Amino acid sequence: MTTKIYLAGPDVFLTDAVEVGRRKKEMCREFGFEGLFPLDNEFAGEPSGAEIYRANCELMLQAEIGFFNLSPFRGPSADAGTVFELGLMRGMGKPLFGYRNSTSLYHQRVTPDQYSIERFGLGDNLMIDCCLTDLGGKVTEVAENSLAAFSAFRETLTAAWRLLHGSAVG
Repeated sequence: MTTKIYLAGPDVFLTDAVEVGRRKKEMCREFGFEGLFPLDNEFAGEPSGAEIYRANCELMLQAEIGFFNLSPFRGPSADAGTVFELGLMRGMGKPLFGYRNSTSLYHQRVTPDQYSIERFGLGDNLMIDCCLTDLGGKVTEVAENSLAAFSAFRETLTAAWRLLHGSAVG
């Protein structure tokens, strides 16, 4: 049986989102995984927000593992929808892996204001990064210009392979 991975992230907002999803699913197949991309959902007509939400929840239920593109999106932190999906899959107790296109620390990306800024040496808010590592997952960070973060994604596939197979990719 092929291990299914839910592919969460702001990739769905890219102008070439379908191509990005196709490419990431192909990379999953190279490692013997099946990628489940949110835009794989089929709807009769234009879906409502509630229909998209329910369909994505169904994909997360089908998946054995969650991959989360945590690249900063519309601000210094990860996409809010992606973070919700991360929390939901954490609640399901499934292995989680994150990746981002930035190697800078969260506090370096936050604009100083009158509020305190957490300085724990993490790439994002502690609830995001620690959620991933709490169950043995990891966050892969690669400085790259693409929001899709393909290099970090490939490294994440390697980490998931090693978790499941206990050896180098072969």
